[in-house]
Amino acid sequence: MEELRKIDLEKEYAPVANKQPVPRQPIALRNNLPIPVKKSKRRTVILLISAFLMGFLIIGIGLSAQKTYSSALATYKQAKLAWSAIKNQDVELAAGELAKTKQELEKTQKNLQSFSYARFIPLVGIYYSDADHLIKAGLHGINAATIIIDAVAPYVDVLGLKGKGSFVMGPAEERIKTAVLTMGKITPRVDELTDTLILAQQEVDKVNPNRYPGIWGITKIKKQLTTLRESVDSAVAFADEARPLVKVLPSLLGESEEKKYLVLFQNDKELRPTGGFITAYGVFSADKGVIRAQDSSDIYNLDNSIRSKPKAPEPILKYLPNVNVWHLRDTNLSPDFVESMLAFNSLYKKAPGNVDVDGIIALDTQVLVSTIKILDDEVVAGGITFTSKNDSRCDCPQVIYELERLISTPKSLDLRVTSLVQVQAQRKDFLGVLLDAIMQKALKSSPKLYWGPLVQSFITQTHEKHILFYLYDKEAQRGVEALNAAGRIKLFEGDYLHINDANFGGAKSNLYVEQSVDQNIEASNDGVIKKTVTIKYKNPRSPSDCNLERGRLCLNAVLRDWVRVYVPKGSRLLDSKGSEVKVTSYEELNKTVFEGFLTVRPLGLATYTLTYQLPFKVKKNSHLPLLVQKQPGTNANQYTINVNEKKVEQFPLTTDRELKLQL
Repeated sequence: MEELRKIDLEKEYAPVANKQPVPRQPIALRNNLPIPVKKSKRRTVILLISAFLMGFLIIGIGLSAQKTYSSALATYKQAKLAWSAIKNQDVELAAGELAKTKQELEKTQKNLQSFSYARFIPLVGIYYSDADHLIKAGLHGINAATIIIDAVAPYVDVLGLKGKGSFVMGPAEERIKTAVLTMGKITPRVDELTDTLILAQQEVDKVNPNRYPGIWGITKIKKQLTTLRESVDSAVAFADEARPLVKVLPSLLGESEEKKYLVLFQNDKELRPTGGFITAYGVFSADKGVIRAQDSSDIYNLDNSIRSKPKAPEPILKYLPNVNVWHLRDTNLSPDFVESMLAFNSLYKKAPGNVDVDGIIALDTQVLVSTIKILDDEVVAGGITFTSKNDSRCDCPQVIYELERLISTPKSLDLRVTSLVQVQAQRKDFLGVLLDAIMQKALKSSPKLYWGPLVQSFITQTHEKHILFYLYDKEAQRGVEALNAAGRIKLFEGDYLHINDANFGGAKSNLYVEQSVDQNIEASNDGVIKKTVTIKYKNPRSPSDCNLERGRLCLNAVLRDWVRVYVPKGSRLLDSKGSEVKVTSYEELNKTVFEGFLTVRPLGLATYTLTYQLPFKVKKNSHLPLLVQKQPGTNANQYTINVNEKKVEQFPLTTDRELKLQL
């Protein structure tokens, strides 16, 4: 029992000073189970608060976005009103509507800025920035439109636009002079316009259309943004390239000194490379905007005055019967108008009666028809009444029939043609007489009656290549080319097509011949592009009695067509059908040319087909840029484009057309 020790409970278990009691382990821990702690509670609270804030943020953004969206819709409706006023050529109304549109857009901008904090939210911030850039671009665009409106406002009466201009008193001729003399005051605004468009371009370029996926309604947004970028880029390039012309326009119109221009009449019913057979010419003066005919004659009189002429070029020797020398009337062989005019000038300088001029302007029958239609469909010149109404003798406008009689009737028959007796003494001057009569009728009228439609028609005819310009002032010519008014064969990155026909038969069969063009593009897996171009010609009318000695007009006979197809440089011809001679291939104007020859008889058909390989490859599912250039003098030939036998485009070619084809 001595081994047993007596235990003093009070001493053994007395508490130690400052010693913390050992806590008991929770049951969960003793059983190896997870336990809730204060940290997890904090997380829950944070998540709840975050969810609340996120909900508040989403609601805030949603409300702000809805307000901004509603404001944007109001801006869009107002912008449509402004655009409608511009299209209706109502300058005063357009100015007011543009001001309202700017106010609405500024409201939209303010509403957008009310939730500018969205720019810091991932993903949302990107689209907020895009909206901000587009609104800023819109404001710059409105400023650019306002500059244009302000610039033309003083001239609305002279231009025949709606509104009240600064030159409303005095005869029409005096108003034109006043307008030209004050035009120099607005040319500095051209630089301001270009700078404003560049600011818009910089904002639009910050918006990437590829951020908008091609799904649901977003596909439309992506296409609209892509189109917007292309449109703004084109506007900036156009304004920048055209401003040299605008700056020298007062000088070209004879602001400080008289200018002279050689005007060539190209008969598109006898089609030639730059728009038609050169039939007549005239020298016209521009003095403070007033244009007058000084001299005119048919081209044969001028041709006959040149004693020494070079040998005719090979195409004339080959395809134009009984012509061995190069005449002025045949110098427009190049499809590039400037190149043809350089050839024309090389002979014109040898003519004893040549006049120093400041440029060459060419126009065709379509200009005369559209102009006479505007002038109450009647112009009296040299004793003849010209109208655009249909003449059953040719099933064409009467003015065309009368011009063909003036041009083609042998002089020995002059006295037999009673309707022409009054003008036979001035027969050689018909171009000057007719154009002068047109000018005088326009000048003697109220500007609001004719001038607006005449200006609009002039712009349209130039756009469609029925009027061409070659100005000797280099800056002015640069501006003309920017307007695509110089008939140039363009450089282009991508596919290219220009079909050029030359009537070497002497008859006016292009009055009746119809032309259509089919293009089929085949893209292989390795990117090689094979292309087939099929040109169809149709003459649906019976032949004319071409016996001129019986007083007949040879309007419709066999069309002897020298045809050249211009394609990308380096293209390789694979096959051809329809040419009556072997198709040749060569390079010209930085293009590859496929040359052939065919005939089209009255009531007949002809088909010319070329198959060739493009000189570059295109990746699968990519776009192929294509430029189709119209031949001057032609009128809305029908074009169809197929990709791998599937039709993707169809249109009348009224002017140059640029496309992007999905392969």
